[in-house]
Amino acid sequence: MPEFRPRLYLVTPPKLEPERFALMLEAAFSGGDVAAVLIDQPEAGETALQEIAARLVPVAQASDIATIVAGDTRIAGQVEADGIHVVGTPAATRAAVEWVRPKNLLVGAGGIETRHTAMELGELEIDYLFFGRLDRPEPERPTARLVELAGWWAELFEIPGVVMSGTEIDSVAMAAESAADFIALRSAVWDYSDGPAAAVAQANRIIDSVMGLAG
Repeated sequence: MPEFRPRLYLVTPPKLEPERFALMLEAAFSGGDVAAVLIDQPEAGETALQEIAARLVPVAQASDIATIVAGDTRIAGQVEADGIHVVGTPAATRAAVEWVRPKNLLVGAGGIETRHTAMELGELEIDYLFFGRLDRPEPERPTARLVELAGWWAELFEIPGVVMSGTEIDSVAMAAESAADFIALRSAVWDYSDGPAAAVAQANRIIDSVMGLAG
């Protein structure tokens, strides 16, 4: 029996309609284990982001699933999200940590592509590191280099790591082999032909298989 089992970390589509997506989110949760949802809306203005987050945060929290808001510490606080996701320099991440700690919010750092950056950010008392880029087109599968980087972190450091999977649901197997604590999925869930519940169920089956828990 393995000492841990990777869990799913879902990322919203870059554009969404709040009411329709809230139903998709509920469906995804019905498919099986999900640890967290990242609300990432890179093109949304402040008002739109707040409306989206205000609609989605209660949906996730009703299922005891952590909600993280990307890029906006103020909105994360206003909608009572569980944390924020920061992509930027170590200085920007440090500022975010200092702002949210009194508010008891989680802080995750993303955009990590090198060991040096990972170690710099790991010194800032953050809650997780995100390996993979959300600001680029999703590949079908994570690169071997990304999986190796996430695996290196998982082997040597205690701060949890999140590794970005690909657009194909079977790419979860490659991501799970990194031994990262969490596997991030975006379009592989929301664009799955049989719907988000089936995608989450399949992703969890793949994790179980990789970890030797299937059967």
